[in-house]
Amino acid sequence: MLTFPNAKINLGLHITAKRPDGYHEIESCLFPVPWKDVLEWVESDKKADITVTGADFGGNTKENLVFKAYKLLQKDFQLPPITIHLHKIIPSGAGLGGGSADAAFMLNSLNSYFDLYLDEELMEDYAAQLGSDCPFFIKNEPQIATGRGEILTPIDIDLKGWYLTLVKPEFSVPTAKAYAGVQPQQPEHSLVEIIRQPVTSWKEILKNDFEESVFAQYPEIRRIKEQLYELGAAYASMSGSGSSVFALSEKPLPLDKFRTYKIFSAQL
Repeated sequence: MLTFPNAKINLGLHITAKRPDGYHEIESCLFPVPWKDVLEWVESDKKADITVTGADFGGNTKENLVFKAYKLLQKDFQLPPITIHLHKIIPSGAGLGGGSADAAFMLNSLNSYFDLYLDEELMEDYAAQLGSDCPFFIKNEPQIATGRGEILTPIDIDLKGWYLTLVKPEFSVPTAKAYAGVQPQQPEHSLVEIIRQPVTSWKEILKNDFEESVFAQYPEIRRIKEQLYELGAAYASMSGSGSSVFALSEKPLPLDKFRTYKIFSAQL
């Protein structure tokens, strides 16, 4: 079974409250983008195993979310052993949800291959046990995420024809460190209402609440965003808690300034 888990970006991210369980309440529009990993698995007559390769990973690890996704369904449905190979292309620690996508795609492929007949609601319940971003990738379509990120509501948004540029610096931003500098607050504007306005109006009103604290700690990320605007982006923002920054533009951006970074660009 061969699949290609894709990344996501956050179109706006509001951190609205601190929960009693230590998590935060958020509001964000999650949007799938075509930067992809490669996930392949086959049935095996040996013990279940996983190999992870790619720029950010190497070797075998049973702590990977893909293997945990397999074990989650294997426990309930007595699945046979499988051999998994995950090749990482989506950068880790980038706010792009690559690990969550890998896990969700694993759940979906197991459900399909072994005819488990689990509906999307049950699949999202399984995915939520693996991480807050994982349920989004079950449907893998634009959705408004609330709660910890696991409460999902579809939203109709079309970015077809826009050019997407993603820039990931060499370093990552630890999620806990990003949250530590944030003061939860209610947003001034409704995220849904903003998203439904033209992209060209987003610059001043579509905010990522992590940016203020993360930019103070990592000025290089702020500079990447500024450079994307200088190059002609209609909208630019950090994705998630960083460290990647994305831009939407009406034509391809010149990317020579970012040659030392990981870069992805595509027309949506």
